[in-house]
Amino acid sequence: MNNLVGLLQVDPTVGDLEGNAIRIEVLANQAKINGASVAVSTELAICGYPPRDLLLQSDFINKSQKIASELNVDLPVLVGTPVAAESERQLPFNGVILAGPNGGNTRGEGSSRLIAKKQLLPTYDVFDEARYFKADTRSGIARTIGGMDFGVTVCEDAWQAAGQTPSAYAADPIEHLAEWGRQGVELSATVNLSASPFHSDKVSTRVHVSRTAAQILGHPFLLANQVGANDDLLFDGCSLVAWPDGQVVIAPAWQEGVLLVDLDSPQNCRWIASESEDSICIGNDQIKYLSSDDDGHDDAEHLIEELADAVVTGLSDYCRKSGISSIVLGLSGGIDSAVAACVAAAAVGPENVTAIAMPSRHSSQHSIDDAQYTGQALGINFSIREIDELHKSVENSIGDVLSVGNPVANENLQARLRAIIVMGHANAQGSMAIATGNKSELAQGYCTLYGDMAGGYTPLGDLYKMEVYALAELFNSRATTAGKNAPVNESTLSKPPSAELAPDQKDEDSLPPYPVLDAILKAHIEDGLDIKSITEMGFERKTVIEVLNRLEKTEHKRWQMSPAPRVSVRAFGQGWRHPLASKHSWRG
Repeated sequence: MNNLVGLLQVDPTVGDLEGNAIRIEVLANQAKINGASVAVSTELAICGYPPRDLLLQSDFINKSQKIASELNVDLPVLVGTPVAAESERQLPFNGVILAGPNGGNTRGEGSSRLIAKKQLLPTYDVFDEARYFKADTRSGIARTIGGMDFGVTVCEDAWQAAGQTPSAYAADPIEHLAEWGRQGVELSATVNLSASPFHSDKVSTRVHVSRTAAQILGHPFLLANQVGANDDLLFDGCSLVAWPDGQVVIAPAWQEGVLLVDLDSPQNCRWIASESEDSICIGNDQIKYLSSDDDGHDDAEHLIEELADAVVTGLSDYCRKSGISSIVLGLSGGIDSAVAACVAAAAVGPENVTAIAMPSRHSSQHSIDDAQYTGQALGINFSIREIDELHKSVENSIGDVLSVGNPVANENLQARLRAIIVMGHANAQGSMAIATGNKSELAQGYCTLYGDMAGGYTPLGDLYKMEVYALAELFNSRATTAGKNAPVNESTLSKPPSAELAPDQKDEDSLPPYPVLDAILKAHIEDGLDIKSITEMGFERKTVIEVLNRLEKTEHKRWQMSPAPRVSVRAFGQGWRHPLASKHSWRG
């Protein structure tokens, strides 16, 4: 019997139990053909992560567990699935069962196929697992499967030992397994079924978690991580294995497939791409072999590559899993809509993207020309529809109101007229409109409800403005490398950002320069720093206060924004739960 284990890097669709089972079966079969003795899926692979309130339906739990138990596979597979509650008025478990042929005994409770139940339930940031699951109190062990014995953990179970949880849990599953080892329980390896959401440079954290576990346990630690996107959460895959001596092998990001692990030899590990017709394969990432002194951190250039692949994956998987095949967006000639068009073309194909330039009386000719250039360079469907006649019509209808009111109302009217055109195209074509705003502008309320915020998805919604510029440069580089025209021209890259809703309007008329704004926002949103701490970084106190006050006053807009793929440590959405009706006079 060999020591080959297949880590199944699965891209499940939440709720598609039968479809997810087929995906697991395809990957398990590939692992078997390539010599694996046992395979390991990702966390809750049978139902997809996160299933959220579907977990409140008992029939969903029961059917998930049943389908997981009946997988048609020719080797033992450890499968992540919800597991029914032990009695009434108790919550179910986030569990692991053994599917397929079982050549030996399994160790678990309640069923001969039940292997483990998750012990540490995260309830922070985007996680809310205590709402749905009951925590178990003992670590799982799978005995004599594929001729090997395994410790079995589920995602968060491994993070306590590495000190990577916001607060300490009462138990530590890794230390628990290590104690069993000290008492004579010999394990071939410990596996971790994971659905660890992506944010920039997350791989280095997982490397630290896995190395810590391997060193404590004294044997290889294998982590199978979900890939793809479900709603606003992204999963980069990057399944990995760490050895006690610090060597690590990492699967490619943004690709579905099998990491075939040789427990005896890191250099013999290899990646096997999925054979499923609709399997995700974004970017050109490759399997990585890390020496013990490589911490897994990526350089700045690779992090931008990672961000681009992440937002493309987010939009692509959102469309595929929602049955959406085409996209409509407004193309203004500005940097945000140009990059959003690049993302859309990469996600669903340029032939499935419709971009509309909608100039007003305040639009410059260079903006119209720049929008047309981007549309042609990308090969997307492009048209121009002027809005001035519509604008005049509305002004004639409610001009008495607009003339004596806040001038912003007339500016926003233009954004809302454009939304009518974009949504009209989307509805007529059976397409999805996307919004093109970025995190910096959304954080300051520089966006119009029912205007440029209209759309079913906001692909740049967790990217700061300067990151959008960096993605533009990257998409240009990718295009020229492929022998195509750069989609974002120099005019778009170099002109001062402007919504062009008023004569000679520029964003910096009322905002700090974007490099300053981005740094202040990141320090507060992601690093949790207050005014005093941010000022001590070298920023003017008055500017910091103005930025944070605008952030709080515009929360109502972000409650109404469409989903945006999470790429930062803290994104607007599930991980940002601020009140609407509130005062912030406590802020110094």
